[in-house]
Amino acid sequence: MDEKMKERNFMKRIMGVYDVDPYYAERFAEFANQKEQIPFTVVAFSSIAKLEAFTQQQQLELLLIGDEADKTQLSGVKAKQIVRLAETQETLGGEMPAVYKYQASDAILREVMACYQVQPEQIPLTAIGKKSMVIGVYSPVSRCGKTGFCITLGQILARESQALMISLEEHSGLSRLTGTEYTTSLSDLIYDYRRGDYTRMRLGAVVHNWGGLDYIPPALYAEDLAEIQGEELARLTAQIAAEGVYPVILMDIGHLGRGLEPVLELCGVIYAPIKEDCVSAAKLSAWQDYLELCGRAYLWERVHLLKLPRPGAVWQAETYLEQLLWGEMGDFVRNLLKGQKGSER
Repeated sequence: MDEKMKERNFMKRIMGVYDVDPYYAERFAEFANQKEQIPFTVVAFSSIAKLEAFTQQQQLELLLIGDEADKTQLSGVKAKQIVRLAETQETLGGEMPAVYKYQASDAILREVMACYQVQPEQIPLTAIGKKSMVIGVYSPVSRCGKTGFCITLGQILARESQALMISLEEHSGLSRLTGTEYTTSLSDLIYDYRRGDYTRMRLGAVVHNWGGLDYIPPALYAEDLAEIQGEELARLTAQIAAEGVYPVILMDIGHLGRGLEPVLELCGVIYAPIKEDCVSAAKLSAWQDYLELCGRAYLWERVHLLKLPRPGAVWQAETYLEQLLWGEMGDFVRNLLKGQKGSER
């Protein structure tokens, strides 16, 4: 093990991976170590002997071990928790926590995060790093391209640094657009937060990725979102931002009727897509009047009104997000960001 890896080992807890197929362990470790939100250094081991020798010097926080490994040889291995890499879906049961081995590495990490038993104080909620920049995307105007813009913006920002999108839409359609069935969502994260169990591990258990953009799927049911208070959501978002794991956090904000103004107050920039018609103009004016009435007129200074390009009506759900990224919407976002960088000089 080189000196750089040794240095990292003292900075993060260690997750070990051992499988009879050494290439599997190496590939998984390489992938997991690229995920900044995972508070582990992941080390692949090619033999039980090397695994045991390592743990004589430093105990593993977590060990992932393949089904075909000889478990009787683990007596000398020091690991706080062991998660089994099951060869088949049928063998997932048993006393030892298990995840299915042959699925996407992102999915394995989420399931491992969910299995991992951690006390809230074990992982600091204020990790080193500067506070995240929070960007809000909201509009009182319906069907203005808000969500498509937010996802496209996130994918482009994620090419420069890590970005996290939090969807607050009641019916975002993300599952259909990404072709992903979600078993965890914002509802689970809010539940953990209310119980005082929020950790970076819990965050990692709900985060998905699309086009390089990490995102938290929206609440599975509109009723769940209706029960979330604006102050509560703002505190959770501020806590994620304070960790500094993500330089940018995007908020795809739905209706403000649930008291989500505290979320807007976190945002350094609020992008507001609009349309050019009298009804849209009336709604925009009503929103501005509302901010003044509730004592938040200062938020209007952060609002950037955007007239977005309209996508074609023939686009298919399966390719919609890719077409946004490489079509007019992607060009619009790239020019928007380029213009902002130019104005900062």
